[in-house]
Amino acid sequence: MGTFMLPDLGEGLAEAEILEWHVKPGDHVVVDQPMVSVETAKAVVEVPVPFSGTVTALHGAVGDVLATGSPLVDFDSGTVVGSMPRTCDEEFVDSGSVAVSAAHDAPRFRAVPVARALAKRLGLDLGAIEGSGSDGLIRLDDVLARAGIDRRRTPGSLDAPPGTTAEPLRGARRAMAHSMSLSRDQVSGSTVCDDADIHGWTHRGDYMVRVVRAMIAACAVEPALNAWYDSANNSRILLDHIDLAIAVDTDGGLIVPVLRDIRNKTPGELRAAIAAQKEAARRRTVQPADLRDFTLMLSNFGTLAGRYGIPLVVPPAVAILGSGTVREDAVVAAGAVVAHRRMPLSLSFDHRCITGGEACRFLAAVIADLEKPD
Repeated sequence: MGTFMLPDLGEGLAEAEILEWHVKPGDHVVVDQPMVSVETAKAVVEVPVPFSGTVTALHGAVGDVLATGSPLVDFDSGTVVGSMPRTCDEEFVDSGSVAVSAAHDAPRFRAVPVARALAKRLGLDLGAIEGSGSDGLIRLDDVLARAGIDRRRTPGSLDAPPGTTAEPLRGARRAMAHSMSLSRDQVSGSTVCDDADIHGWTHRGDYMVRVVRAMIAACAVEPALNAWYDSANNSRILLDHIDLAIAVDTDGGLIVPVLRDIRNKTPGELRAAIAAQKEAARRRTVQPADLRDFTLMLSNFGTLAGRYGIPLVVPPAVAILGSGTVREDAVVAAGAVVAHRRMPLSLSFDHRCITGGEACRFLAAVIADLEKPD
């Protein structure tokens, strides 16, 4: 008997939600056939069968969220050497003489260590608790249920009004909550806003490519914003490559794929890269590697609504540019009031390591590039 643990599916992602099982107990499986589809923070990943054998147990139902490294599937591969726990929370029982002699002291019911400790603390008799684990193993939830404690209820949680349903945050929405909590706790944010007059553009549209191009130009003028802040060592890491995270609104929530090494890309290559990542985000096929290690961020919220905003920086990056809705404004030109098309811009930065001067120089360089005719 062997247990396959949920692997790290994306460079440090802490958990994954089960979307669909492709196998069931009793199935004989072979290496690399589809086993289970899971959703990580922002991507759907299919996990293949790791080795041939017979499936004996599935650890989790559709909708369950499992931590990386926790048991996923039990297999009988036909090559059992020694013995091992079948789940990460199962208590290992030594078959040596010490364990045998200890067993004579008192009845020893099979329970995970944390469940055993809690039962002792609450004064509960393990013999009176029915275990829900394999072979009657007593788990933490069994002890909590016996004590009448609902661990899904946390202090300060809200009661849903009658007729409403509490919807757990999953997938992209759970990842967004985590990222925004990091921003709240770790970033000293500040925002500066201005407008780019784009009335002189020879070709309208293609706003996204023009904004990305302008950010590349701004990094050349003021490279301090293309960086990471290392709070543990109170230092910043200036980066010579630009990996731009772009926020994509999807039905499943906000997904932020990364455009890699954009500094030397042509407008056509930028356009293709943006389209490919947007499509992957909407289809939930973004690879985990395409969601990490960004050096700079862009939120093009103006495609939906909004003039200015306060975009939030996600560490370790130090800056994010928001572009609002392009519209005609009344401006003074050559002594006359005329209508010009202008793009509102909002630049948020981590004020722990970025000065106001650096942020303003960056924003001014973005505006200067955007105001070029083509």
